[in-house]
Amino acid sequence: MSRRPLASTTERVTTREKKRTRGRERPKLTSASEREPVTVLTPRRRRRRRVLAIVIVAGAALLATTVYVTGQWLLHQSIFRVQHVTVTGEHHETLAQILSATHLGAHPALIDLSQAKLQHDLTMYPWIRSVALIKRWPNSVQLAVHEVSAVAVAYDQHHVLHYVGTDGRDLSVAPKNANFPTLVTSPATLGAKSWPYAGPESAAALVASQLPEAFSPQVRQIIVDARGDVTLQLTTPIKFYLGPATDLNAKFVAVASAIAHATFAAGDLVDVTTPGELSVSGPSSS
Repeated sequence: MSRRPLASTTERVTTREKKRTRGRERPKLTSASEREPVTVLTPRRRRRRRVLAIVIVAGAALLATTVYVTGQWLLHQSIFRVQHVTVTGEHHETLAQILSATHLGAHPALIDLSQAKLQHDLTMYPWIRSVALIKRWPNSVQLAVHEVSAVAVAYDQHHVLHYVGTDGRDLSVAPKNANFPTLVTSPATLGAKSWPYAGPESAAALVASQLPEAFSPQVRQIIVDARGDVTLQLTTPIKFYLGPATDLNAKFVAVASAIAHATFAAGDLVDVTTPGELSVSGPSSS
């Protein structure tokens, strides 16, 4: 029977030491030289960084200001000033009047022009409703004028005939033979206001603007009182009392139907304030 050879004394001591330390190994501590460096900002470094940030911001602001000032200077040079103006749509104002009112004849910088400002400059001309501006760089402008339409005529307190717009505005003096219905109001209202159709009486202009073709040629006068109640005076002569300028489509249908199918006497007044229930007063009602 074979025997295992005995280990030497040195080998036994080594084996015992390994057994004692097995399972008790501790993590190795990292030395201070092997740790990640931590940056500590001293007060001097903080001040340097703050100064650097201020310098960068100031430099950027200075650069932006320089670019802006240079750009404004360049855009106000003669090459970018208005040299050519094309105006379309003007019928009641001359080109010279429009250039004078908008100062386009003074060759302003193209960059300074705005549609809102030009339209404001032209409010002195009542025929002009709006304008459209097109800039053609480097120095040309196209201005399209949109005018209002006259819907009636009316006399002022000096018995001068004027064109009247949809909103009751006085547009300009009209010739005696202007082919429009005439707005009429009470003598008291006419004498109290320089232009009487800008308040409640503007309802007459609204009615005039919406008269249907079926009977508009027969309307000779549109009479309005201080409350804004409207009466149509026809050429027959018959009057249709509309009352307030509301529900006009229904009232106009009632007027057209009455003209086409009913028989009236001169001087009759037909009340169409309630379109489905017409009432007549005057010679034919007696």
